[in-house]
Amino acid sequence: MLYSNFYNMMPDGTIKQINPFTKTEVWSVPGRSSKPITNAIPADAQKIEKRNEDDYCSFCRTRYHETPPEKSRLVYQDGSYRLLSNLFPSSYRDTVPIFRRVPNLFEIVTIDYWRKNYDFKLSESKRRWKEAFLNDPSGLEHVINVLNYKLRVSGKSDEEIDKISMEEKFLLGDAFFGGGHELIIADKHYQDGAEWDSQLYSSGMMSPDEHFQYFKFTIEAMKDIIANNRYVRYISIFQNWLQQAGASFDHLHKQLVALDEWGSRIEMQIKELKDNPNAFNDFGANFASMKNLLIAENEYAIAYVGIGHRYPTIEIYSKSTHSRPNEHTDEELKGMSDLVHSCHVAMGNQISCNEEWYYTPMDAVNKMPWHIFIRWRINTPAGFEGGTGIYINPLRPVELRDKMVPRLYKARDEKLIFNLRIAEECRVSPNPLKYYYS
Repeated sequence: MLYSNFYNMMPDGTIKQINPFTKTEVWSVPGRSSKPITNAIPADAQKIEKRNEDDYCSFCRTRYHETPPEKSRLVYQDGSYRLLSNLFPSSYRDTVPIFRRVPNLFEIVTIDYWRKNYDFKLSESKRRWKEAFLNDPSGLEHVINVLNYKLRVSGKSDEEIDKISMEEKFLLGDAFFGGGHELIIADKHYQDGAEWDSQLYSSGMMSPDEHFQYFKFTIEAMKDIIANNRYVRYISIFQNWLQQAGASFDHLHKQLVALDEWGSRIEMQIKELKDNPNAFNDFGANFASMKNLLIAENEYAIAYVGIGHRYPTIEIYSKSTHSRPNEHTDEELKGMSDLVHSCHVAMGNQISCNEEWYYTPMDAVNKMPWHIFIRWRINTPAGFEGGTGIYINPLRPVELRDKMVPRLYKARDEKLIFNLRIAEECRVSPNPLKYYYS
């Protein structure tokens, strides 16, 4: 492969990169590297006001009624995980969820989008749930209160809200029962024993098994959205961590957004496969092996530093023949989850980042592997990038690798992560991604 077309080191140490799939041009210049990864308390951290239960934002444990009706929750009872669905508000406090699934109050793709463009209607199961929920006194009160809040922050006066009929409000409430923009919310706001506001609960604070359940719960939501909206062609799944990465709350959560198209990035990657079905090995795993950019792997997934990204990016790929998250076996899903979790553990909780999921769309013929990018939002593109189309990434790929690898070894020694091979322990076998086999 002519890797020099995509990756070149200049005599001064500058690395010029072009992403093989998006064709984004990136330079990594010596001397612009960011500060070391640390979990130390920052100088500007503030002491937390101690409370008996989490009550720090609208996603917290004591404020369940500030989010739209809960679609499901995962609880741990009597030594096993249980999925509880379609709860009424009167029973919200009966169990303590590890994760909750709720509609996003302010949708990116709204219920009106689906109604007006496709004549979308609630499925029979969602219609029955809505009817039962509104017939329950606690449910009716909850829906009206949340809708009134949404209307108020959208600019409606109290007088205007009072003039909206219950029938109109019930129609607006369809978004809470059959909409396609959802949140998966973790229970904790801060890590156990936290004293400072920087000690937030992040993905890396979970145990490997809790993180696996986080992934599995998210994928259950994905399957439910697909089953109840036949017009969905793709679901964007992502996690914004901290405000610099676009998070509205510093409370751990994932988002799912149903779409009626793939999006340009997915289209570009699928197009690449038409010319070269093995592209994700050729320009991904094989390339990373040859350039010593591997970070870690296990039997089911591999992680390495990506090239040609505007932000420092870790790429984690499933090795499975299955190309969609909802098709993976539990073992394959656990392997993928473990590797993503290991990267979050090594990063710590103070790096703003986006976790982005990519996979083969439901209606695609050409298959690409399920992969997850973790982008470090530690730099801000400015005038130079806008004027030239060349982006400056403050970390050279080898520097990102060298930040992660020692911390992975340390995390493994401390038994925070398990069952992975790190850096030089990785097998450098060609074509480890098997997505095109079936």
